[in-house]
Amino acid sequence: MNSDKGVNQGVAPVTYGQGDRAPRGNYSRARADYTCEQDFSQYTEQDHDTYRRLYARQLQQLPGLACHEFIDAVSQLGAPERIPRFDDISERLQRATGWQVVGVPGLIPEEAFFALLAERKFPVTDWMRKPEEFDYVVEPDVFHDLFGHVPLLFNPVFANYMQAYGRGGLKASRLDACELLARLYWYTVEFGLIATPEGLRAYGAGILSSAGELHYAVTSPEPNRVAFGLQRLMRSLYRIDSFQGSYFVIDSFEQLFNATAPDFTPLYAAVRQQTTVGVGTVLDGERVFGPGPDPR
Repeated sequence: MNSDKGVNQGVAPVTYGQGDRAPRGNYSRARADYTCEQDFSQYTEQDHDTYRRLYARQLQQLPGLACHEFIDAVSQLGAPERIPRFDDISERLQRATGWQVVGVPGLIPEEAFFALLAERKFPVTDWMRKPEEFDYVVEPDVFHDLFGHVPLLFNPVFANYMQAYGRGGLKASRLDACELLARLYWYTVEFGLIATPEGLRAYGAGILSSAGELHYAVTSPEPNRVAFGLQRLMRSLYRIDSFQGSYFVIDSFEQLFNATAPDFTPLYAAVRQQTTVGVGTVLDGERVFGPGPDPR
């Protein structure tokens, strides 16, 4: 876990894992903002079956490991037997928090990603992984994006955080600070933990949509679980090829939103004056959380 092999130096969250590979989706149907209509006709019965089995597996793991805000909202995705229609989810999201789901053919450029979030539009890849990719898919697919990300957009505070992140991303692009902001996304939106009265729970999409990382992140004695700190988090490298060596723990979504509301310009300057922190490192004096009980 502490090897530098596979350590990400701060690649933008919408392009992580792509490297030099050609994008997987069909980008010829994308609009200027990279959105596209959900191609529902592309889904085969095998695709729907893969979605159903993934949904059932992850749903079974949630009790005692996922935050209650996620568990309470996951049913808003609709019936789990088939891949949902984005328009149906958007109708419910609009009523709840003013967000909508928009289709994209795959990974999109960072500025396009930030611009959509700033408009309260969450981009969801519309293709489904193959059965042989059941346990691991290199690029985010429709299951990861829908199951992992969308439920918390029904939470008003987290929904506001995501919009603020998008607005901050547009500014970070002008300040050459996307590397630092990517670490914020990675350690909160994708791999965040939250302290609750019942114990540690996951809220990050990369954890909640993973077959193995949900139990690992919350209950394993191996990783470090460090109290959330904005500068500390932006200094921290992360892994893209295995479970995380460290997770950051927030006390509430309100804490997350309030910490990231101010202007980041002076923060970026301060972080650049400090050394980066390696994967799995704990610094002196940091508040560290122990693992939670395994509910199995």
